[in-house]
Amino acid sequence: MTSSGKTALDAAVRAGRGERIDWRFRSIAPALAGLTLDEAAARRANLFGDGFFGPFVVLGAAELAHNLRTMARWCAERGVVLAPHGKTTMAPELFARQLAYGAWGITAANAGHVRIYRTFGVSRILLANQLVDPSGLRWLAGELAADPDFEFACWVDSVRGVELMTDALSEAPRPVDVLVELGGEGGRTGVRDSATAYAVAEAVAKSPALRLRGTGGYEGALSHHSDTTALAKISSYIDGVRDLAVSFAEKGLLADGPVYVTAGGSAYFDRVVDELTKPWPDGLDVLPILRSGAYLTHDDGFYREISPLGAHPRINGVERFRPALHAWAQVTSKPSAELALLTAGKRDLPYDEGMPEPQLLRKDGMVNALTGHTVPKMNDQHTFLTLPADSPVEVGDWVRLGVSHPCTTFDKWPLLPVVDTDGETVIDFVRTWF
Repeated sequence: MTSSGKTALDAAVRAGRGERIDWRFRSIAPALAGLTLDEAAARRANLFGDGFFGPFVVLGAAELAHNLRTMARWCAERGVVLAPHGKTTMAPELFARQLAYGAWGITAANAGHVRIYRTFGVSRILLANQLVDPSGLRWLAGELAADPDFEFACWVDSVRGVELMTDALSEAPRPVDVLVELGGEGGRTGVRDSATAYAVAEAVAKSPALRLRGTGGYEGALSHHSDTTALAKISSYIDGVRDLAVSFAEKGLLADGPVYVTAGGSAYFDRVVDELTKPWPDGLDVLPILRSGAYLTHDDGFYREISPLGAHPRINGVERFRPALHAWAQVTSKPSAELALLTAGKRDLPYDEGMPEPQLLRKDGMVNALTGHTVPKMNDQHTFLTLPADSPVEVGDWVRLGVSHPCTTFDKWPLLPVVDTDGETVIDFVRTWF
């Protein structure tokens, strides 16, 4: 991203730090109401001693910094750029930190995301989706006209989509960069065969409003496993994304400048990078772009089990990611010796990729590991905690939960406390915009 873009984002984030805490942030201690985010952070409030309302989800400062450093260093060593998917956090302050650690741009999922990114000054955006809505396209044309430094690219996967984009972008001051998306069996969007891919690419080449910049795809929808068969399927798919870019170049369909070839969620980024960093044909200037987003916080569930830098690492010589996202909920009821209920539920915590994991018990000011306890189910506002024999859990205690899938955690919390290494002292706040 350009230096002016980073400056604009940093300025917008600083301005946002002047927002004052109030009733909208349901878990934040009432004693901090009326303070700006910076003023509240300077108080170094304690989650349990200074009146925060449970449940709350917190970010670990040290874990965030570790994950940022680890991913930035690995990408640099492998010769790829990172455009992390912003939909994971929708937190411009975290975007700024990712860019400070060398991220090339930020990825979005829809036009609404792009609008939020632009409001905060993000100047290089990949929209990892098709954009065919006339309203969104007309707005995009206005953004391109207002800011010559704004760089944007999105996917195309149909001739009809190219036609819709061309019609809506008739007033755009410059062509919009697009990438042909390759789909896969069991996947989501994207062309499914080479004939369609070439037809879409040729339609782009004829469009006065578009410019073919490369190819892209998303491998994460093709598998949720990490066995040999699954990994081979991912590699084969990425080879297809790569081969499509080469064939477009051979047919003279690509615009001048670096060829964008991009893929990469947070489950198989090792396989993506292995394929995209193989030698390219002489004279073909390729920019491999990785779009992983969940690495920033990692998790205690889905990504812990499948990430190349999780509990079962597939990358040697690199430190594992550390889970930076945790929830605390209080025991509100104990109907029997085998069951307790926590003050958190589906409205507060993710459940689409596994139940939360009980990890710590805070009782009488002391924190200890909590083993042998499980969460079998959740309701809207309650988490069911199964208790083993002789469980120490009682009403009024607090339980720390590891969560699975950060992408469906952040959207529930407009303001998250960032805690120091003790896990309780609040040293910062992160604002989200969903």
